Amino acid sequence: MQSKQEGTFDFAFVDADKDNYIRYHELLLKLVKIGGIIGYDNTLWFGSVAVPEEDAKEEFIRIHRKSFMELNSFLATDPRIESSLISIGDGLTLCRRLY
Repeated sequence: MQSKQEGTFDFAFVDADKDNYIRYHELLLKLVKIGGIIGYDNTLWFGSVAVPEEDAKEEFIRIHRKSFMELNSFLATDPRIESSLISIGDGLTLCRRLY
């Protein structure tokens, strides 16, 4: 059953429960129209996604580091979108829905 809101949004922005970003991605792909944009906040996670694990010293950084690394890999290989990770602040990934 298709929701009345499927494919009707131009833009969505996610700054939420860090461990569930991939789940949000799947839901948002249904809501955002083809050509629409999904933005994900914090995708560099204090730079921890680009350094060896032992260099992520603080507990709160280590807790979500793996989730962001998985998200970034997932988005980079998702054929339904084109994406760009922007190094503004703590990282912003913009995804354009292709189909």
